[in-house]
Amino acid sequence: MSARRYTYPEAAVVLRVEESWLRRHIKSLPHSKKGRVVTFSEADLDAIDSIHHHTPITGQLAVAAAPAGAHPMAHLKPLPRRGALRTG
Repeated sequence: MSARRYTYPEAAVVLRVEESWLRRHIKSLPHSKKGRVVTFSEADLDAIDSIHHHTPITGQLAVAAAPAGAHPMAHLKPLPRRGALRTG
């Protein structure tokens, strides 16, 4: 017996994304293709989830508290006003 293969609509349901998102990003996603038929294995779906998984580090959904100390972007300085770089 062969492993389960998912079509675009089935994979979209499992990953909780739009089918159109899968189709737009197919070149960068793990998948199998036989002729024009694209399918996804369980391993492909796990890899896609791992690649695009984001865990919040701040806010109500954060798993861990934000690091103590200065803000991580405190070293950044604003750009000068438009026109301020012009001389003469």
